[in-house]
Amino acid sequence: MLIAFLTDIHSNREAFSAVLAHAAARTKPVDRFVFLGDYVGYGADPQWTVETIAEMVDKGAIAIRGNHDEAAVGAAHGMNPAAASAIEWTNRHLDKAALRFLERLPLEVVDDDRLYVHADASAPDRWLYVIDGEAARISLEAAETRLVFSGHVHVPAIYGLSNIGKLTPFKPTPGVAIPLLAQRRWLGLIGSVGQPRDGDPAAAYATYDTHSAEITFHRVPYDVDKAAEKILAAGLPAGLASRLHAGR
Repeated sequence: MLIAFLTDIHSNREAFSAVLAHAAARTKPVDRFVFLGDYVGYGADPQWTVETIAEMVDKGAIAIRGNHDEAAVGAAHGMNPAAASAIEWTNRHLDKAALRFLERLPLEVVDDDRLYVHADASAPDRWLYVIDGEAARISLEAAETRLVFSGHVHVPAIYGLSNIGKLTPFKPTPGVAIPLLAQRRWLGLIGSVGQPRDGDPAAAYATYDTHSAEITFHRVPYDVDKAAEKILAAGLPAGLASRLHAGR
């Protein structure tokens, strides 16, 4: 089975559409889509984004909740002013069905030997960032599965934990398959579809082949100008538009 992981779409219709088109054009078709949270916030197309994901879930996709999804149906606690402003705007631009969909999303899902969670697996509801080896170890050791797939940090990364406790970080190269060797446990941080923060503005996602046990990260160029212009036209903070061009 080939699984496509998408996370941190952040209401970016242009990036999301480009990734879906890229996945559809693959020689080996995707069997299942897994969405790792933060479908809304920052961008200008929350309703379309949530409706698209909800339709895909109806067809067998898996979706979990992110902190921006939770904030959109509640309160934007702990967010910076730009993020909080975007969440308040988002809440006003989602209909009842979309809000209900976000509200009902689970915090984590176990799928065979894989755990899907938006942030740190040790405390999914605290939205902790896995930004280094120490945090990766805590997340991996908290999981009962061999593999953990997460988002939240907007930067692609892989961590492998050996059976003697040695943790090794890997920086993925787009398009190059990485074997997730059975002798190790693995944490995959997928990156962001709608707001990358690794200096590359191209949308990020990953595919995992359960037969070969290989994960491949992908970068997909999209119409950044259009996405940024829509943010400005919506009256959202200008910084949310400019950061799309910088990939920061």
